[in-house]
Amino acid sequence: MLKDIFEGIAYLFEEILFVPLDALRSLELDSWWAANALNFIFILVGLAAFAYWMKQLKHYNEVNDEDRDPTAHSFLG
Repeated sequence: MLKDIFEGIAYLFEEILFVPLDALRSLELDSWWAANALNFIFILVGLAAFAYWMKQLKHYNEVNDEDRDPTAHSFLG
């Protein structure tokens, strides 16, 4: 019975959940750029998140509402 459960999990991943990845693998033989489009999208999302984070850090640095005294935190002094 335990073997059937693990074979069911293997079937789920190999035959159902990995179908989009198998399609991307076969697409790579035709067009490298199309096969890596998802990677480019992830890179763009990461760059946008990084830019947003830097903008927020700049904003809070300009507001100067942070206590930068070395004794403000016990681990700094």
